[in-house]
Amino acid sequence: MTPDHMESRLRISSGERAMSTPGRAQRVDARANRGRILDVAEEVFGKGGESASTEEVARLAGVGIATVFRHFPTKAALLQAVLVRRFDGLREQAGALLDTTDPGAAFFDFFRHLVADAATKIAIGEALLDAGGDRDGEAAQASNGLRRTVGALLQHAQQAGAVRDDVELPEVYALLVATSRTAAHPDLEEEAKARALAIVFDGLTPDPSRRSG
Repeated sequence: MTPDHMESRLRISSGERAMSTPGRAQRVDARANRGRILDVAEEVFGKGGESASTEEVARLAGVGIATVFRHFPTKAALLQAVLVRRFDGLREQAGALLDTTDPGAAFFDFFRHLVADAATKIAIGEALLDAGGDRDGEAAQASNGLRRTVGALLQHAQQAGAVRDDVELPEVYALLVATSRTAAHPDLEEEAKARALAIVFDGLTPDPSRRSG
């Protein structure tokens, strides 16, 4: 290769880097904005429910409302993405417990965690429905993924003898949903929530006189 050709190649290579670097930077900025919007939206709608607004999300995220809608064309799309990420995160947490040496504690601890998480999740879900979101959309699919992983935790706990073997996932999940909605009630005292959860756990253990979790 002649010096002229080498110099030409270097100029082309440098030009390509100069052109590609801004593109990469823009993509990184876009991902950062999207993540920040989701973080803020989860907090805002988790506290404010359907009364919260995308304008408030944009303000707290430090971006323009146009940036929010560039990532999420509608309020429902934003809320759907928030719920999908939340359900996926919970599913990953549950999946990480499948290899534990104490399946009973893993099941009951995660059951307790889901109940504690319920108020925020319910508020976001209600905001999604109020915004015209699809009940059978991506959030519902992500919720089903979480349900299946909870089922795996239940099965492991039953195999370890920590949960009654005559119960199945549908009724256990019904108990989980009911307990979660009860715990999310703003007027229910913490002591009452703890007692209700203890009663549910006692009913799920093979020996009602011994509490697990």
